[in-house]
Amino acid sequence: MSTVTDEETVVIRPRRATWVSVVLAAFLLVAFVVVAVLLRSSNTGVIFETSDQIAMVGIGVVLACGALLFATPRVRADAQGVEVRNVILLTKRYTWLEVIAVSFPDGASFARLELPEDEYLGVLAIQSVDRDHAVEAVRTLRRLHKQAWADQP
Repeated sequence: MSTVTDEETVVIRPRRATWVSVVLAAFLLVAFVVVAVLLRSSNTGVIFETSDQIAMVGIGVVLACGALLFATPRVRADAQGVEVRNVILLTKRYTWLEVIAVSFPDGASFARLELPEDEYLGVLAIQSVDRDHAVEAVRTLRRLHKQAWADQP
């Protein structure tokens, strides 16, 4: 991530959040499959059918997919601009001239793009728990931002 050419695109993803979300998704899926398997063998007086087991697995799949959403944040940056995708899979693209600064405020959990009129966009792909990876990512985005502003007449 240290040197960026004009044609190169830098892709930044969170590391720890991805790891945690994959582990959580696997745990949820396994837990619901185990519950579904044990559902018919429990003697609670309630009659569970195969459809109940399928529904339990389905709930596990839905919850696991929800947990995996936290692995989707991404930033793509190049010499022209930056594209930010956060948890809900909506992608926003800004040219570097639309971005005032790339900041990581003290005590913040993630970086942000400072936009005109006191607005900002949180960048969930750059999280403080990633430590050195986050520092290098912010430095790379700042370098691209500075380079784009320097190229202006």
